[in-house]
Amino acid sequence: MANSFEMIAKTFQGLEDVLAKELTEMGAEQVETITRGVRFYGDKEMMYKANFRCRTALRILKPIHQFTATDADEVYQIIKAMDWSQYLDTKKTFAIDAVVHSENFRHSKFLAYKAKDAIADHFMEKYNERPSVRIKNPDVQLNIHVNQDVCTLSLDSSGEPLYMRGYKVEQTEAPINEVLAAGMLMLAGWDGQTDFMDPMCGSGTIAIEAALMALNIAPGIYRKGFAFEKWPDFDSELLENLYNDESQEKEFTHKIYASDISSAALRIATENVKSAGMTKYIELKHQPFQGCERPQNETMVMFNPPYGERLKQFEMEKLYEEIGSKLKNDFTDMSAWIITVPCEATDHIGLRPSEKYHLLNGSIECEFRKYEMFKGRRNDYLRERNEGRPPFAQEEEDSSRRRYMSQNSEERRFHPVREDGSFVRSEEDTWSRNSQNEDEQSEYQRRRHEAFEKEREFQERKSKREAEWNERRSERPFDRNRGDFRGGEGRKEFRKRDDRFDDDFRGKPRFDRNRDDDRRRDFGGRDNRDNFRRPFRHRDDEGDNRGNRNFGGRRRRDDEE
Repeated sequence: MANSFEMIAKTFQGLEDVLAKELTEMGAEQVETITRGVRFYGDKEMMYKANFRCRTALRILKPIHQFTATDADEVYQIIKAMDWSQYLDTKKTFAIDAVVHSENFRHSKFLAYKAKDAIADHFMEKYNERPSVRIKNPDVQLNIHVNQDVCTLSLDSSGEPLYMRGYKVEQTEAPINEVLAAGMLMLAGWDGQTDFMDPMCGSGTIAIEAALMALNIAPGIYRKGFAFEKWPDFDSELLENLYNDESQEKEFTHKIYASDISSAALRIATENVKSAGMTKYIELKHQPFQGCERPQNETMVMFNPPYGERLKQFEMEKLYEEIGSKLKNDFTDMSAWIITVPCEATDHIGLRPSEKYHLLNGSIECEFRKYEMFKGRRNDYLRERNEGRPPFAQEEEDSSRRRYMSQNSEERRFHPVREDGSFVRSEEDTWSRNSQNEDEQSEYQRRRHEAFEKEREFQERKSKREAEWNERRSERPFDRNRGDFRGGEGRKEFRKRDDRFDDDFRGKPRFDRNRDDDRRRDFGGRDNRDNFRRPFRHRDDEGDNRGNRNFGGRRRRDDEE
């Protein structure tokens, strides 16, 4: 590919392989997955196409300079010395954001401010004038990424994140991200050859993304623009050809059903479906999931039920129990995909997932699970499903699943699994295993050894304290009558009041206000008992205080005078 250059497509954790497949099918070269992104090479057309057609990319970056630095002052000097005339001039506006994964740089905002100052000072020294900073919709959007001491400065070709498709008029309280919804559909293998159902549609994101994929409509068709349209080398004709190219669009002869228990959510979903122009393909209905009827045709079910962020524990358990019962009874011989948090409440579904993917919904760690409903015994269902498959296919699948489950809980929690059972590891894991630098390897081993030693020392101290405590307890015999060890401070025993407690007060006045009618008083000024309350006497002519309250705790009565 002529005039090809390096680009980086950012995405969510767990969708790297999906995005890499998308870019490969578009014609990208040297595609390589990295942590929460994909590195690839292509020309200007490839960059436009990636922004316009990628469903699982958050933004497309074009690196312009890579260097090493150990502090913010060094970053300032390097960026200031760059030639910015080919990217910026004093009449344009710019903005810069920073992403930091380093022990040397602790504050991403501060690093962004230093980079901004470096660019401004560069123009002030050279032209005695500087470009302005605009946070929203600038002419040039920059990004600086720091991994330990390696800094990469890039031009952001997307501008607004690509999940902002442009078709949403309004959204509900906890909407699912468009990029995440598209990634879930791709992981599930949605191809538009069956009906589709989302019984908890919310603002309608999953249903709309499913319709766009079934029709093969580019997600960028609704956007107002991209950041690269303001670059000096922008080719308007090339982008216009992409907009007008309908050769890849397909027909969709099936139906998408979306429903929700909330009338407000359904109103929002209706507006969004109309804005996307998908009213013909998406049928909306106001009903709870428990009231959904069994689909007549083959249907893929996918939904995003409420998590613990929106429901209490007992409410979640009841909801997921109802979900499992509904799926088992009314959706047999179908598959259902659910994204949820891994917790005890989700076990109340009562079904074993056949596939799992670990994803992030915002900052919440989630599992994307596939449930296969069938009649009869699971072994019979698996035997029928595997008929006609290549020899040993089921054995290989079981082996992959065993390799996956044999990993520790942290590995299962944070790393998705490929089809061969291997893990998609982060850059830190890859570096720790594949780095050829002996110093880096030894430093990594040293840190792991220190962590192991600290944990061992903590366990030793804990065992020693438990042994000392057990020894002290064995030296003090237990007294059953006192309920404590002899020689120690006895604990006070608080008992609830009952009839036996009143026996201790025989011959004494009782103070139970609920039972003693003599103590009840009518606050209108009338007493239930004669001579129970007498008015205070006011000061008489001789000036004494007879009849006033005695601070000794009782009143002076007329019969005591």
